[in-house]
Amino acid sequence: MTSHRIVFPLFLALLLFSGPRLRAQSGGYDVFVPITKYMSQGDVESISAWYAKNLDITVLNQGGNSSRQQAKQILKTFFETYTPRSFKVNYTAGRANMKYAVGTLNAGGEIFLVTIFVSSKGDTYTIQQMKIERVQ
Repeated sequence: MTSHRIVFPLFLALLLFSGPRLRAQSGGYDVFVPITKYMSQGDVESISAWYAKNLDITVLNQGGNSSRQQAKQILKTFFETYTPRSFKVNYTAGRANMKYAVGTLNAGGEIFLVTIFVSSKGDTYTIQQMKIERVQ
């Protein structure tokens, strides 16, 4: 319950300062399309290929700044406990070289809120932050 009190104001601030809603990036490429596919499939190998060298990953209120390999193991453990059935991106926004998505993950008979921040340099995108929390 406390985490929702902290997350909601942060989420609201991000919405206010992130600019207009993005459907897809100009040029037709939407970085969240492949990420959505891999999350739906529980494909840890493919998702982790998008990870930055170090990223902030929080799963069910545990985690923090991790190496790519540590983050991969954290997500793998989560998917072993909660088998993914579907993942849907509900909202994307961002500007210039930073974008984020908020989606719902149906896994293990439960619903989770997932927030993913990606940064870009040229044509290269990396996941800088991922947060998975139980919807109550």
